[in-house]
Amino acid sequence: MSTRAALLVALVVAVAVVIGLAVGSVPLSLDALRDALLGQGDPVVRAILWDLRLPRVALGLVVGAGLALSGGAMQATLRNPLAEPYLLGVSGGAAVGAVLASVAGLLAPTVVPLAAFLGALGAVALVLAVARAAGGASDPRILVMAGVIVGAFCTAAIMVALATAPEGTVRGALWWMMGSLSDATWADVRWVGAYVAVGGALLLWLGRDLDVLALGEEPAAALGLDVDRVTRRSFLIAALVAAATVAGAGLIGFVGLVVPSLVRTLGITRVRPALALAAGVGGALVVLADAVARRVVPPAELPLGAVTALLGVPFFVWRLRAAAAR
Repeated sequence: MSTRAALLVALVVAVAVVIGLAVGSVPLSLDALRDALLGQGDPVVRAILWDLRLPRVALGLVVGAGLALSGGAMQATLRNPLAEPYLLGVSGGAAVGAVLASVAGLLAPTVVPLAAFLGALGAVALVLAVARAAGGASDPRILVMAGVIVGAFCTAAIMVALATAPEGTVRGALWWMMGSLSDATWADVRWVGAYVAVGGALLLWLGRDLDVLALGEEPAAALGLDVDRVTRRSFLIAALVAAATVAGAGLIGFVGLVVPSLVRTLGITRVRPALALAAGVGGALVVLADAVARRVVPPAELPLGAVTALLGVPFFVWRLRAAAAR
């Protein structure tokens, strides 16, 4: 890993954290932030920082890191720069699982991530089945189209599940579908962070195999790699990480698409350093997007998923045109 690239990412993360802590309905100066972090100054400012801003920024860092890790692993596994949890329907499937758990009243911290994970696995299987039926299981464009189809199906499934649900459940489901960090707590940071940390460590452990897989299925198999097993493991772990982010902050799209591509522009091509740097960039991107969501129409907030989509959709169109030109 390039030391310069690592330092650049660390600087970006630090700047994003400061902005995330300072921005809000009550702007905080750098001096006020310093005093509050040291336990000094206005008690109201300390309460805002420690009870609201810090858990929100921490959850943003964790969720962004998870989305970037998941997207980077999927792109490496499929050898497709357009792959990411949102576009492949994984996030939509996770949202279906989380919403069904909510409708059933199963809101325990252990149950919602499990339901989201099962929904994500179902979405992965459905995307691959649709692509295989279309005769293009390995074609990047067909996979993306299959992901769009499955994502639309997941949205319809959520609407059906909410048709007779209580009003409070509908409001909670809309939060999952739009994405938000507004309800972040330290408990959320701990359990989402645990899922992302374990999943990220496993993806880094698979990094060397994914580097071999990047050579192509036949060359990788000739070098002794069990292609099917590595592909299956990588996809399952990436789905688990993506599901945890959905359970913790709702649907936040395009982070997994944009961030790995940005890391590659730094000249990082090997999977392990690319994933490590992507985790930092992804966290910074989500924190900055959340800051924008809080400042555009104060005191109201824009959906975080809408802000990331405004960034991600043009980027996706550019990547799609670049892929079609090759």
